[in-house]
Amino acid sequence: MSGVMKRMGMIFRAKANKALDRAEDPRETLDYSYQKQLELLQKVRRGVADVATSRKRLELQLNQLQSQSGKLEDQGRKALALGREDLAREALSRRAALQQQVTDLETQHQTLQGEEEKLTLAAQRLQAKVDAFRTKKETIKATYTAAQAQTRIGEAFSGISEEMGDVGLAIQRAEDKTQQMQARAGAIDELLASGALDDPSGMAKDDIQAELDRLSGGTDVELELQRMKAELAGPAEQRQAIEGGEGQDQSQSQSQAQPQDTPRFDKQ
Repeated sequence: MSGVMKRMGMIFRAKANKALDRAEDPRETLDYSYQKQLELLQKVRRGVADVATSRKRLELQLNQLQSQSGKLEDQGRKALALGREDLAREALSRRAALQQQVTDLETQHQTLQGEEEKLTLAAQRLQAKVDAFRTKKETIKATYTAAQAQTRIGEAFSGISEEMGDVGLAIQRAEDKTQQMQARAGAIDELLASGALDDPSGMAKDDIQAELDRLSGGTDVELELQRMKAELAGPAEQRQAIEGGEGQDQSQSQSQAQPQDTPRFDKQ
């Protein structure tokens, strides 16, 4: 059962991967990757701005502490001038505490300044990388679009595209139907001529009448041809042709009147 479930899972993942591959457009993927890089660059820039803001805040605090330290130093001097050594000692003690804070803030300032420089350099490198990726992205998109158009043109010329395939199938079906109708029409004509099918118009003829009509049509043509020849030959030749025709008719009638079988006497 476990093996069957693993196999089903593998088949499902393979089919899902194939479906995603068909749906994926490389141009959209490149645009999405470029957008993510821009978002990352924006985050780095905000980080640089935050570090710079912290550095600037420390600088303001340092200026305030240094100003207070200078003020306490002046107060200590005035106290000594007035003979108040205790006040001078208190002022110097406070100044020493402020000086320790100034030292700590200067250390933090140096650390933030180093981080700011690193982030600034990283932002510059990332900006250069994003610019290079954008150029490459546009080049790949243009190449892909050109290849896609060339592929579609090639498929259209070769007839293997879906649109041209549908047109080719439609033409093939039309040609098949035309040939089928032509074959059917020819078969019906042959059947009508042979008399195998009844003519609903009542004009169909049987085979004997068709043969008689053919023979009579040939005789009429021969007679018309003889008449035209006689007209072209002239009066004299016309009479000879007519007499020749009459003599021929008489000889044919005589030959038809004589009996065909004559008795033969054998010599003994």
